[in-house]
Amino acid sequence: MHPLRTLILAAGANDAVRRLVATAPVSRDVVRRFVAGESTDDVVDVTARLVADGLSVSLDYLGEDTTDERLAEQTVQAYLRLLDRLHVDGLSARAEVSVKLSAVGQALDERLALDNASRIAAAAEQCGTTITLDMEDHTTTDSTLRVLAELRRQWPWVGAVLQAYLRRTLDDCVALAGSGSRVRLCKGAYAEPSSVAFAHPHEVDLSYVRCANALLAGRGYPMFATHDPRLVAVIAERALWYGRKPGSYEYQMLYGIRPDEQRRLVNSGEAVRVYVPYGEQWYGYLMRRLAERPANTAFFLRSLVGRS
Repeated sequence: MHPLRTLILAAGANDAVRRLVATAPVSRDVVRRFVAGESTDDVVDVTARLVADGLSVSLDYLGEDTTDERLAEQTVQAYLRLLDRLHVDGLSARAEVSVKLSAVGQALDERLALDNASRIAAAAEQCGTTITLDMEDHTTTDSTLRVLAELRRQWPWVGAVLQAYLRRTLDDCVALAGSGSRVRLCKGAYAEPSSVAFAHPHEVDLSYVRCANALLAGRGYPMFATHDPRLVAVIAERALWYGRKPGSYEYQMLYGIRPDEQRRLVNSGEAVRVYVPYGEQWYGYLMRRLAERPANTAFFLRSLVGRS
């Protein structure tokens, strides 16, 4: 792993660094480049603007590693309020939600996480939209896929996320490439041992392309989460190879990252979905985004010292 990425991920677990970032005078404005705000009103306003620009949206209420049933319930209620607002505001056709199982009780009990995710899926169905289960570190992969399989018994449109840096992921892509299966492919943003994950960026890129081929060759709906211009171009070429038309797959990018490219793709006829996080628990999310792209880190550090 790149030394800078290791350092940033370590900072994500450091309370002193967290307090420094959270209390720095310019932090709130900087964070809002990557996080849509802390409230339902904030994120619905951002969603409406993105949808007006022709983009679709996946909304993530930030929070993870919940070890308290009360906090898990608060997360469920936040999603239920959000889904209701999306429906009332006429946005649910273009905006879904992304759910981390660790935020709804996975560390406490897998059945609790399944029950809570089921409540969110049922609400999403009533509101005319979908949910996608976010993937986290490799220790939760099997559990997350088990919950996914159970949810898909009733809601076959529940989306999965697979991470190309894991050595197992090509097999998982093949298994999940069936008809109607929605799969988001990303590179991965957690610190993982080399025994389970590719360590070199080139290896990760090769794995991403292999996994993309497997998804495009299947009968599902692939969702390619990447900002890498090389991979964006490769996906376009491979989609043509497999006879995929725009709309039978989509690109996904993070809120605040390459917004001009997002709009360029939309204007060229591609389907693009923006992953939009919101909520008070933004610090861990922000650290993983900085670890993914050195350019993000440079922007954030310049802002903290008042030069951007």
